Amino acid sequence: MHIAINGWFWNQPHVGSGQYTRQLLAHMLQIAPEHTYTLVTPEGNQRITAHDLPGSQQTITRKLGPRKVWFEQITFPRACRRLRADLAHVPYWGSPLSPTLPTLVTIHDIIPLLLPAYRGNALVHAYTGLVQSAAAQAALVLTDSQASRRDIITHLNLPADRVRVIYLAADPALSPHPAPDDDAVRARYGLPDEYILYLSGFDVRKNLVGLLQAWTFAEGPLGASTPLVIAGRLPQHSAFTPDPRKIAQALDIEPQTLHFPGPIEEAHKPAVYRGATCFLFASRYEGFGLPPLEALSCGVPVVGSDASSIPEVVGDAGILAPPDDARSIGGALIAVATDFELREQLCQRALAQAARFSWERAARETLAAYKEVLTT
Repeated sequence: MHIAINGWFWNQPHVGSGQYTRQLLAHMLQIAPEHTYTLVTPEGNQRITAHDLPGSQQTITRKLGPRKVWFEQITFPRACRRLRADLAHVPYWGSPLSPTLPTLVTIHDIIPLLLPAYRGNALVHAYTGLVQSAAAQAALVLTDSQASRRDIITHLNLPADRVRVIYLAADPALSPHPAPDDDAVRARYGLPDEYILYLSGFDVRKNLVGLLQAWTFAEGPLGASTPLVIAGRLPQHSAFTPDPRKIAQALDIEPQTLHFPGPIEEAHKPAVYRGATCFLFASRYEGFGLPPLEALSCGVPVVGSDASSIPEVVGDAGILAPPDDARSIGGALIAVATDFELREQLCQRALAQAARFSWERAARETLAAYKEVLTT
């Protein structure tokens, strides 16, 4: 079987679609090296094996524009035909409207259709319409959760039997086992001995307002000994990316109960996760919800919202409530931080829940989908 893979995001390893492409391809190469895999990128095509998985010499940031649309709609399908591949896989929502061979597309979410704040300008709106129409031409649509599958079937009007869930996984480097430099890493970011952790984005669906409202119920009992750590590069304040410091100020949250360490290097994330008492995640919508799974993989329970796919990821390894129920989320924080037996129980559940997700399993299920497309 010869598979051509759209590599537009290959050199963007810090973007979700880039991480997905790299992890999926690496694990398919490990478990099924007998197949031929060709990565098609704007820089050229590279046929690869398990012994020469290409690295990223530099991080290339590519934005929506005519070049991206041309690559997806013209360059990639032409390359697939020239390569005489058996099928193609586009690992993000950007498949060709006129595919030249059986094509699978992974649609991680349909946020631009569901959330008004993400619909963008006329260019984004037109692009969303294009890829929405193109999805109907795909032989099979893969997605990350049952929640996303329901949304795709409903809003893209696709037959249910053409939309399949294949769960993602956390990076294997994320584990509960302490590393020798864990304390040094946490000291580098000025982290205390105990803390509640938020480590994700700051766009509006992440619900930093609800998260900090929940903290107003927990800061009194916890703040002095277990502050809230909000990690990541703080945004320029806007309606789309509110600055959590401004939200905290408006809510009269005591500054000493919050800590902003800034962006966390990828290699340091395991130590930062492992040091947390629990992970706080009040997002309103996630196609999958990788940050909670990363926390679970480190043995850290989750407190947060029960919206979209989050319950699928967290399972019984956390305490979830509606994203606007700040009192319940705040109460759950207090319970997990102060009840040692509860926290230990949730930590054990966290590891069991995280074990349900693996990139090997995702790769095997994806390869099975490829074979099914070629035999039907």
